[in-house]
Amino acid sequence: MFKNVIVYRIDQWERPALAELEPRLEAARFVECGAAQQESLGWVEPRGEKHGPLVESVAGQWILKLCIETKAVPGGAVKSQLESRLDKIEQDTGRRPKGKAAKELKEEIVHELLPRAFPKRGSTPIWIDLDKNLVVIGAGSAKKADKIVTLLTELLAGGIRLELVQTQLSAAVAMADWLSTKEAPPGFTIDRECELKQPDSEKSLVRYARHTLDIDEVGEHIKQGKLPTQLAMTWDSRVSFVLTEQFALKKIKLLDVVLEGQEAAGKGDNSFDADVAIATGELGKLIPDLVEALGGPLKLGEAGTSTTDKVIAALTGQTAAMGATSPYAPANAQDASAPF
Repeated sequence: MFKNVIVYRIDQWERPALAELEPRLEAARFVECGAAQQESLGWVEPRGEKHGPLVESVAGQWILKLCIETKAVPGGAVKSQLESRLDKIEQDTGRRPKGKAAKELKEEIVHELLPRAFPKRGSTPIWIDLDKNLVVIGAGSAKKADKIVTLLTELLAGGIRLELVQTQLSAAVAMADWLSTKEAPPGFTIDRECELKQPDSEKSLVRYARHTLDIDEVGEHIKQGKLPTQLAMTWDSRVSFVLTEQFALKKIKLLDVVLEGQEAAGKGDNSFDADVAIATGELGKLIPDLVEALGGPLKLGEAGTSTTDKVIAALTGQTAAMGATSPYAPANAQDASAPF
């Protein structure tokens, strides 16, 4: 159900009744792109049944699904037509349009070609955990998730405020510690995929794929200043995933021990409910455990940089005086508040 997730904490919210959400969702139901429209997004039935509810509640968990359709004109086609028209104008007038005039001509060509462009459609599941005050968005990029957060803020109303989950240690520094000490946090194991990057202007990159990471070479890269941007891990022998430096989870996969239970529970007409119950059940335990592995949640007024700088210094052998500007300190640390 979820391949990638980015997790937000509900900082404040006067929660509406579930029945109040349905008409709001219906007003923003998905409609496919018009002839000259580049993007369309709206809500669809999470269960996949036509004319069904646009929000589902399964064991107290709210599930929504956002559908996004985009149409893109091939860049080569636009460039070819643009060059042809620029040549024609230059031939007729003796002057070749540049700058703003050329840009406007390009936009005109895109507008003309859009009706013939093939649409590409995708959907994003959204899970609202009312008990833990979390919103889990099934997106792989912060840009996409931020766009959805804006829509959710308008939809859910009640003065809702969503913030990215923040932790005492940044994911990059914690991953560096685990790799350097060759010891995963309790309940987790390190798998065979990793990416390390130098946080300078050169941004030199080292990537390991299908390769054991229990080697001194990885620690040497970290001592030289590289820090992990991605690390493959497994939680409790039940869920594998890739943790990113921004605390996003990618390539989420339920393992055999979970799938066996899913297969047994998913028979009959309740496969959607079983999928939701199992996915939210597993992630609902994994996410808090991962937060604890990163030093616990960041509390109100805590900058979260002191521990981070000490770890960086220990790993790299440098004197870390990075303070609030550290790229490895939790983002927006000064605004983080409330328990996870």
